[in-house]
Amino acid sequence: MNPKLTFWVPAALRLAILMVVAGLCWWISGPVAGLSVAVLLLIAQLYIQLSYLSQLSAWLDDFNSAKLPDGWGAWTDVFSRLYRLRRDDERSQAELTEWLARFRQAMHLLPDGVAIMDDVLFLEWCNPAAERHLGLTLERDKGMRVTNLVRHPDFIDYIVLGRYEQPLTLSLRDRKLIVQVIPFENRRQILVTHDATESVRIEEMRRDFIANASHELRTPLTVIVGFLEIASSTPDLDSASRQAHLKLMTEQGRRMQRLIEDMLTLSRLESVDYPLRPEPVDVGAVIEEVLEEARALSGGRHEVTATIDGPDIVGSAEELRSAFGNLASNAVRYTPEGGKVHLAWKQGADGPQFTVSDTGIGIDQVHIARLTERFYRVDKSRSRETQGTGLGLAIVKHVLLRHHATLSITSKPGEGSCFTVTFPKR
Repeated sequence: MNPKLTFWVPAALRLAILMVVAGLCWWISGPVAGLSVAVLLLIAQLYIQLSYLSQLSAWLDDFNSAKLPDGWGAWTDVFSRLYRLRRDDERSQAELTEWLARFRQAMHLLPDGVAIMDDVLFLEWCNPAAERHLGLTLERDKGMRVTNLVRHPDFIDYIVLGRYEQPLTLSLRDRKLIVQVIPFENRRQILVTHDATESVRIEEMRRDFIANASHELRTPLTVIVGFLEIASSTPDLDSASRQAHLKLMTEQGRRMQRLIEDMLTLSRLESVDYPLRPEPVDVGAVIEEVLEEARALSGGRHEVTATIDGPDIVGSAEELRSAFGNLASNAVRYTPEGGKVHLAWKQGADGPQFTVSDTGIGIDQVHIARLTERFYRVDKSRSRETQGTGLGLAIVKHVLLRHHATLSITSKPGEGSCFTVTFPKR
């Protein structure tokens, strides 16, 4: 029905009833009685309307706590409409609250920092990532100017000059941050921060790896090419010199072969295309093989022994043999003639442990944290003498990561080293 009709028809009916009642009184008791009844009925009608208006006013002043009044006549439709509007508003508020909660949860889980500023750079809101990246605390810093909170010259210039077309790369709080401001609305700006520390570190490692690998491959190639040029330019080279050159070329070729094999092993260990395929591993048998290889490498110049008193584990026998072999061969290479190398497999308090201890040259503490980096060498001249590739401990690191194991190193220069691999408890 038309809302106008809904209002005017009941009003007209009530007015007609009032006139009929007043007319009857006029006809029965005379004009005075009729007019008196008409006035009283009008006053009663006016009182009812004013009462409903008062109730409506009270409800509008505090519509959340006051109960919506019941109506009569046209007021029934008015109050029912108000009730529907209130119900729709409550539903919209509930949906808005739910979406706001979801938005805040999503913002809290974002790895990137998000901060909202007004047009004069006052902080209105930020997520936990932005707090970590920029050193902010929302409860403390809300309403303060961002350029006063992040006092870095490059950041202040970027914000103040307003050149937001390109992001800003910033070194802040021992992190590499990519910062960008995105204007939105007329009086709001979004400050987005991305932590690129790990990406930068990986890129530096990639560059270092390529440079080091190129250097390591260039040295034996230079030797081989040099001797080949001598052989081609000197047809009458004596037999002894030719044999010496062939021996050196063979050694350098094998060195290149070992380096390439280690690089391929590292690539395979890091690739998601080669997941670990766990199987029961007879660790005792693996260590026996490693022991024989270490003794062959030593050639009787060291006392190489082993103690096997630990359980079998689940993992990759091939990868564990490679990791254990690298630790044992390093101990042999860096232990002077007459020294001792001992391999041990036992059940430790935190889980099964494989230990390689030696009486070698030892390692200074400043180098220990970087030993598992690719091509990192404590003594480059010593590494060339031992024919190491510089990738052995990097391979050990990745094998242990795949087996959820840890490597701890203790060493003293001139006294020897101890490398301990601890596997998790079953």
